[in-house]
Amino acid sequence: MNPYYKRLRGRFSSFVIITVTATFALIACKNATKTVATIPVQHPDWSYDATIYEVNIRQYTPEGTFKAFETHLPRLQKLGVKILWIMPINPIGIEARKGKLGSYYSVKDYKAINPEYGNLADFKQLVAKAHDLGFKVIVDWVANHSSRDNAWTKEHPEWYKKDSTGKIATQYDWTDVAKLDFKSTEMRAAMQDAMEYWIKEASIDGFRCDVAGEVPVDFWNQTYAKLKTLKPDLFMLAEAEKPILHDSAFDMSYAWEFHALMNGLAQGKKKVSDIDKYLKKQDSLYKPNAYRMLFTSNHDENSWNGTEFERMKDAAKTFAAFTFVMPGMPLIYTGQEAGFNKRLRFFERDTVTFPVNGYATFYQQLVDLKKNNTALWNGEKGALLVKVTSSVPEVYAFVRQNEKDKVLAVFNLSPMKQNVTLEATAYAGKYTSFPDKASVEIKPKLIYTLNPWEYKIFTSSKK
Repeated sequence: MNPYYKRLRGRFSSFVIITVTATFALIACKNATKTVATIPVQHPDWSYDATIYEVNIRQYTPEGTFKAFETHLPRLQKLGVKILWIMPINPIGIEARKGKLGSYYSVKDYKAINPEYGNLADFKQLVAKAHDLGFKVIVDWVANHSSRDNAWTKEHPEWYKKDSTGKIATQYDWTDVAKLDFKSTEMRAAMQDAMEYWIKEASIDGFRCDVAGEVPVDFWNQTYAKLKTLKPDLFMLAEAEKPILHDSAFDMSYAWEFHALMNGLAQGKKKVSDIDKYLKKQDSLYKPNAYRMLFTSNHDENSWNGTEFERMKDAAKTFAAFTFVMPGMPLIYTGQEAGFNKRLRFFERDTVTFPVNGYATFYQQLVDLKKNNTALWNGEKGALLVKVTSSVPEVYAFVRQNEKDKVLAVFNLSPMKQNVTLEATAYAGKYTSFPDKASVEIKPKLIYTLNPWEYKIFTSSKK
């Protein structure tokens, strides 16, 4: 889903908190003839130390194919990311198409490969090679709507919502798509069958679900339970910001509000104290095991709102580092690890370049930091954030500590040089500085002069 369509996101409102009174619940979907047992989300073990990487196949290489992208796998393995999120792999609709190539999210056939990218054999080979190198692969899934020329629109028009004239409805101003009607149990079954197909046929590891918040929760709950029987270590990412989705459907959701907060801080529109308000709100809404995806860019933000360098300017690297030490799973989008500074066209070819610069090392070090320090792990296996008292409001300092590892982070989140004193009595001791790995003695009173947007990260581990 992309902001070009001026969607009514409802991202920061209508949060729903529910209390789960039993481990297993029976939820009946609309018009269903039987109930389906749902199960609580259980994260795969491999996901706790993971960083996710979004792959835009169309723009990744001059060829824009699976085979061409496959040559980048060794480089990404060196980068250290674990989850490869591949943007939609399905054929794109032609009717009412946006631009020359159309939107990735206008799906013409849920069980087919976009021929621009290759064929099924190419995709299966890509997934197999990725698995051999230690990656997990999830694919973008669009359950909310199909293209307007998807075969379902002719074969099963009753599977779609209708507008006031009786024609198949669009949603908002997304004129290239047809809105599916989840009152239809037959459509739900066909959608689940298509998702199962990619697990069985290509051995993918899960899905990133587009517009997940617009689809009924009970559909996701039932789908998660079904897919788990095929893939016990299934991983599910929701393009949504609804706490209820974490109970029985999704491992991870978007932290849009945090993304907006970082943009606001970089642009001088937010205060550093707003971070505490945000964290307090999140603690009241989400359980400790809920993964939140943290990002300074993704395909939507890059194309429609600008690169991280446009939105965050000199603070881009600072907030990238921030996403790796705050609670949540960090995302790296295509080209970010190369410092690629260009808005990619959404409906046309616009190839990324991967220059040799310091960004690859920068991100590699951050991925390694997260992977090797258990205090920074995802969900309930990561340590709580405890704020360190700072003498100036522009400097945000905190500790995350468990029985094995400890991280002390100090961030100047302002464009001004700051002279700061930190109350670190409880955290005094020997540390290793990041990324230079120098030995450092942290004193009870820390006094620093920090340049604009400068940050310091220190780690300590028990042998």
